[in-house]
Amino acid sequence: MRAVIHFDMDAFFASVEQLDEPSLRGKPVLVGARSRRGVVAAASYEARPTGVRSAMSMVEALRRCPEAVVVPPRRARYLEVSRQVFDVFGRYTPLVEGLSLDEAFLDVTGSRSLFGDGATIARRIKQDIRADIGLTGSAGVAPNKFVAKVASDLNKPDGLTVVSSEDLAGFLAPLALEKMWRVGPKARVKLRDAGLQTIGDLARADAHTLEQLLGSWGPTAQALARGQDDRPVVVGAPPKSLGSESTFEHDLTTRDALLKPILEQSMHVADRLVAKGLWARVVTLKVKYGDHRIRTRQARLARPVADTDAIFQAASGLLERLDDLAMGVRLTGVSVSALTQSPGEELFPDHDRLRRERLAAATLALRERFGTSGLTRASLMSETTGPDRSRR
Repeated sequence: MRAVIHFDMDAFFASVEQLDEPSLRGKPVLVGARSRRGVVAAASYEARPTGVRSAMSMVEALRRCPEAVVVPPRRARYLEVSRQVFDVFGRYTPLVEGLSLDEAFLDVTGSRSLFGDGATIARRIKQDIRADIGLTGSAGVAPNKFVAKVASDLNKPDGLTVVSSEDLAGFLAPLALEKMWRVGPKARVKLRDAGLQTIGDLARADAHTLEQLLGSWGPTAQALARGQDDRPVVVGAPPKSLGSESTFEHDLTTRDALLKPILEQSMHVADRLVAKGLWARVVTLKVKYGDHRIRTRQARLARPVADTDAIFQAASGLLERLDDLAMGVRLTGVSVSALTQSPGEELFPDHDRLRRERLAAATLALRERFGTSGLTRASLMSETTGPDRSRR
């Protein structure tokens, strides 16, 4: 029987801020931009009893928790600590599937002869992270990924939940539908209207009813609800997409005004491609208008790219295909997909592209050494609207 651990760091960004600044410990901390349109990237556990959560608007978060300390995000520092956490994972198994900076699946089936059973390994990982880094994380241990992920969320912070192979369905049955993977708010409404309240109800539901409610995903959802999941832990799986978004303090109403944040987003996306050793074939531009309408435009490139100029050229071209800009734009986002670990072979190499990619690698290295403000494009040096940036 497999032994899978889902490990999730506790309030990771906020915990790193409290780790680095002792005066923040024990206080409610919000990571994000303190602005009219800022969004909470992370909330410490001291802030959560007030109802504050990640992805909430900063205005609403401060209304609920006015005593909170707002700290701007430090992506480079979170990445540094994340690498330390993943180094601990690697001590116990090479089979690590990273889901984000602070979350991973570990298959420790083959490690049990060296370190003990899954629960013992999870405890040792928790102890090592606390001792070596000074942070806490929560773990779920189960024979498969789905149950391990559900388990890790039940006793946060600093929790450990172990589910045996004999109790998979029984463990899941009483849990609310909110704990189900890929059951979003709209699907939950449909399920509740049909009388389904728990994961156990979903497991026992009529297959035809589930197909009507959830479409082709119905059988998969029911199998998961019964504790059945044979998905392997995939090592080093590249992300499906990378992106960067900015929400503006005030709506922007002209193409020229939008080009600067789109350039900055293109630069951040290029940085992430270079850092991960990836190239992208598809560029997508997202625009959210002042009335919250969202429009996206997408371009497939002739060859994979990993540099700012190529991404920005595609994104700015996509902006030409959007109208109603004068009505006001509150957010733009640039993302890339169709990712590959190789730029592909070229009969006639594009030396300009190669030069741009070398430049992208060099500027990323300098920014990582001296901070994000250490090196940037001249066109981004003037005063900006102060966006709140997020990445996915």
